[in-house]
Amino acid sequence: MLELNLEGQVAVVTGGSEGIGKAIALKLAEEGCRVGICARRQDVLEAAAEEIRGATDGQVLAVQADVTQQEDLARFLGAVTDAFGGVDILVNNAGRSEGHYFEEATEEIWQGDFALKFWAAVRCSRLVIPQMKERGRGAIINITHPGGKAPGANSVPTSVSRAAGIAFTKALSKDMAQHGIRVNTVCLTHIKSAQGVRAWEASGSATSYEDWCVEHGKGVPLGRMGEASEVADLVAFLGSERAAFITGASVNIDGGSGDTV
Repeated sequence: MLELNLEGQVAVVTGGSEGIGKAIALKLAEEGCRVGICARRQDVLEAAAEEIRGATDGQVLAVQADVTQQEDLARFLGAVTDAFGGVDILVNNAGRSEGHYFEEATEEIWQGDFALKFWAAVRCSRLVIPQMKERGRGAIINITHPGGKAPGANSVPTSVSRAAGIAFTKALSKDMAQHGIRVNTVCLTHIKSAQGVRAWEASGSATSYEDWCVEHGKGVPLGRMGEASEVADLVAFLGSERAAFITGASVNIDGGSGDTV
């Protein structure tokens, strides 16, 4: 068994109330981290925190926050610092799919997408890096998408904001290496998630969500959709000292589908 040795560390996961974010928070709590999660919906957020506490007997702090608002991020990360004494691992997970043809993407759509996916990651990183520098270590994991490397049609602004996130990861990793802070990005697609459930509901499919996933998984080279827990395993590894020589990396978890949106 690969020991990650995360016991006692403090991890923050944005968008941690459901789907992939909740799976990441659960995994980190299982590994012994004290975990702070945020999301916009208080009821869903607190339900997730209770579920994680019940499953792990771990310490989980849930703070309602909109990551597009600077003051909310400062309040959230301030609460985590007050409760747990600092941040060792930051997972910038909050996001959603926003794919349009260029001529259909309004200024409001562009601004909203960058606020949610890019600026939130920049601002969270800015808030935790001073603490990490004091400790001489830290790990930042940005959740992005393979389409940021090779955008397809009907993919803006998501492919562009994700490309910015990938470039931000690489640039920040260079600046932070001297301080022992590692920065990586996980590029995911074809993963079962809360967004996937909403896409299934919107499709009006007469099949169950699991059957819908089976059908969609046929187009993935490995022949199936990925599990949120598989993303969580990768994130926990990258946050641990087992990945001590990995920084500036962009790791796909996509069932072999490649760098396309």
